[in-house]
Parts: sequence; structure tokens; C-alpha cells
Amino acid sequence: MNIRVGQGFDVHAFAENRELWLGGILIPSDKGLLGHSDADVLIHAICDALLGAAHMRDIGYHFPDTSNDFKNIDSKILLKETIKLIKSKGYSIGNIDSIICAQAPKLSPYIEKMEECLSKVMEIDREQISIKATTTEKLGFVGRKEGIAAYATVLINKE
Repeated sequence: MNIRVGQGFDVHAFAENRELWLGGILIPSDKGLLGHSDADVLIHAICDALLGAAHMRDIGYHFPDTSNDFKNIDSKILLKETIKLIKSKGYSIGNIDSIICAQAPKLSPYIEKMEECLSKVMEIDREQISIKATTTEKLGFVGRKEGIAAYATVLINKE
């Protein structure tokens, strides 16, 4: 068995008149995240981790923000395409461990819904996905409520 590990990171600034999408679900918030797509930082970090582990570059290479094809796209579509890409090289997901860094809004009530949504999109068991949320104790851009960051580590394997 060939086992590989990948790491992903993404960050987006808050913006007025945008919806807040995290982990594929809509989170009630007075601000959303600014981006070419729906700016779902968690999905973007997971995509980068999966692509990196499979030695397939990064999300910007496959889904460039210079392309109108991806303008305001639902990031769940990007994740589905990422899964197709890694499967084309014979990889399957072992597990995903992720962290969302946000001072606000509080994300704990939405973690299970995010895990359920992502497990359906990726066609894996919810037990293979761990999502954690943390603040930065009011430090940095996250602490000043200027944006949200997300980290993801993945294990993929090839039989």
C-alpha cells in the first residue's frame, strides 16, 4: 500500500453582502468571505491537501481565479472534481483532519452538519473527517475578525 500525506491552508477576508459558506454549508452571519468562488476556506484547504498528497499541484492550478468558469462557484463542486482527480491516480481518502480559525461566528453548532455534508460530497464515512474550530484569542487578522483561515491534513492511499 502506498500512503501519502498532504497539507492544505486557505484564508479569506470578510466582506459585506456575501454569504458565509464553510464546510459546504451556509452559516448564519452578517458577513461572508471575499473570493472568486463562494470562498469556502475549509473546502479549499481540503482540496489543496488532497491535491498535494497526490502530487497534483494545488487548487489554483486546477481551478484558477482568473477563469470565469469558477466565478461564484459552489466549492462543493470543486471538491467533487478534486476527488475525481485523485481517484484518477488510484488514490482513496484515509482520513481528513482540519481546523477552522475564526474569532466569530461561533462554529461549534455547525461542525456535525459540515462533516455530514463533506462526507456525502466525497462519498466517505463521516468518521473519516474531523473538523475542529478555534479562535486565535483575539490575536492577528482572525482575532480582529477580519477573516477566517483553515488548515487541513489528509491521508490518502493507493492499493
